[in-house]
Amino acid sequence: MNDLLSTDLTILLVEPSVTQRKIIAHELQQEGVQNIDFADSVSTAIDALNQNLPDLIISTLYLADGDALKLLDHVHTHFSDHQLPFMLVSSETRRQQLEAYKQSGVVAILPKPFTKEHLGKAINATLDLLSPQELELELYDIQDLRILVVDDSKLARNHIQRVLQNLGATRISEAENGAQALAVLQQSMFDLIVTDYNMPEVNGQELTEAIRRSDEHAHVPVLMVTSEANETHLANVAQSGVNAMCDKPFEPNIVKQLIYQMLEQN
Repeated sequence: MNDLLSTDLTILLVEPSVTQRKIIAHELQQEGVQNIDFADSVSTAIDALNQNLPDLIISTLYLADGDALKLLDHVHTHFSDHQLPFMLVSSETRRQQLEAYKQSGVVAILPKPFTKEHLGKAINATLDLLSPQELELELYDIQDLRILVVDDSKLARNHIQRVLQNLGATRISEAENGAQALAVLQQSMFDLIVTDYNMPEVNGQELTEAIRRSDEHAHVPVLMVTSEANETHLANVAQSGVNAMCDKPFEPNIVKQLIYQMLEQN
């Protein structure tokens, strides 16, 4: 259970359509959220953020003076210390249009229209980020767990690290791609590897296959976090030796469950 409740959340909803604002606000209220501020553009959202920082920003993709990525870039540049969770609501289905958001560490991408289940999961993911709960393990001390995070997106690495730190992990190393990860593995030992799939030079599948061929690291659990939707690619990844896979953006509680299963049940 989260110590923080949905009733405690303050949300900035960025949506140019009055009708859509009313619909989304109503759905949020059904989830218990009462503190909702509104903006209809990138500029008015920035003005609102300068006045008061919310717990969560929910934005539609397309705005009159830019898009949600423009707003997200501003948040990352000017409010990086606050690590504001950001949720995208969009009817866009083209993978290439959403990829930048998946790699930026958004807490959720909701379809438009979304279901009560979609919204509930997204709100819970936000609460998990804002209300850290340490992962309790029998075989390991989470604070001593040596974790390598591999992702070519710095924003994605930061998001994954935040989730891991919320679970109590403190010994976290980074690599920008699979090739760099293999170099790090030549120098250090790890208890868990969390890697992206799509990376330059050496991708996540190739990294996992190299790890499984290694005498020193073949036993290390690998969690792959991927925005890849191609079923053939995912099937090949599953056969490469990964212990678990989850989507980008992911629910922190899912990552928590997967890590527990990999470390305690292997």
